[in-house]
Amino acid sequence: MTPVDVVLIGRNEGDRLKAALASVAGQARQIVYVDSGSTDDSVAAAERAGAKVVNLDMTRPFTAARARNAGFDALDAPEYVQFIDGDCALVPGYLDAARAFLDLNPGTGMVTGWRSEIHRDATLYNQLCDWEWRRPAGEIAACGGDMMVRAQLWRDVGGMNPEVIAAEDDEVCVRFRKAGWTLHRIPHEMTRHDAAMTRFGQWWTRAVRTGHGFAQVGHLHPEYFVRERRRVLVYGLALPLLFLAGLLTTLWLSAAVLAIYALNYVRTAQGLIRDGLPAAQAWRHSLLLTLSKIPNLIGMARFHTRRVRRSDMRIIEYK
Repeated sequence: MTPVDVVLIGRNEGDRLKAALASVAGQARQIVYVDSGSTDDSVAAAERAGAKVVNLDMTRPFTAARARNAGFDALDAPEYVQFIDGDCALVPGYLDAARAFLDLNPGTGMVTGWRSEIHRDATLYNQLCDWEWRRPAGEIAACGGDMMVRAQLWRDVGGMNPEVIAAEDDEVCVRFRKAGWTLHRIPHEMTRHDAAMTRFGQWWTRAVRTGHGFAQVGHLHPEYFVRERRRVLVYGLALPLLFLAGLLTTLWLSAAVLAIYALNYVRTAQGLIRDGLPAAQAWRHSLLLTLSKIPNLIGMARFHTRRVRRSDMRIIEYK
């Protein structure tokens, strides 16, 4: 049986990290925890749980990608590596199911499962996260940071790009596929995530980070996130400018822009309902998704400003 090693990453996750460590105990050959400058007892908790601890050098900007690379490098002769974020708890049985899939499918380089929110209905924002995580099983183009990867593939592509501060998982998946491997989501519960989003400001900051990811990964791989970037430019930039122009010239133009937003809101909600989201939730989620193009645009602009100025790509934290 091919051994599986686990890399956990975190920063001030507190009880969430303790739950993550407890969930992987006894299920992996090696457990490495990578800490990104926590000021709580995360490092001590990982040591008590028997994990090997790697402390990132905080004199350099830290990213989740950099942390995962450091965790991988700390493993001894890995074959299959499961990456888990420190705010996630592993679901029993998933590691065996993912390992079996890789064993039976030599052309698959990475496998993932279903992530879900622990406190899904605590807030609208948690609900939205839960919907984002739930995607159909089968061959996929990309996934989130919880993934099981063949160690040789990770080495071949050079791991994650440590400069990418958001959607680094999408970016490495693009390179996995360009290296000739298929990626797969199995129909199995994988991790329970704790988004802990209770405030509108947290959601807004997360949406800014998402926009940064659209722009940065799109800059590295122009064929990726094309639709997402186009929608942000239309609904986050062009239409607001037309609305303002209408206020200064002719009000019918502003009214037409509002009608376009209303139509987009309705179509988005209808799409969510077709995907199985309850109608009451779909209409609320659609409002956030429609509004999200504004913070997405801010994130895209932030990336390009940093790129032009050659500034450090520093992470955008929402909790």
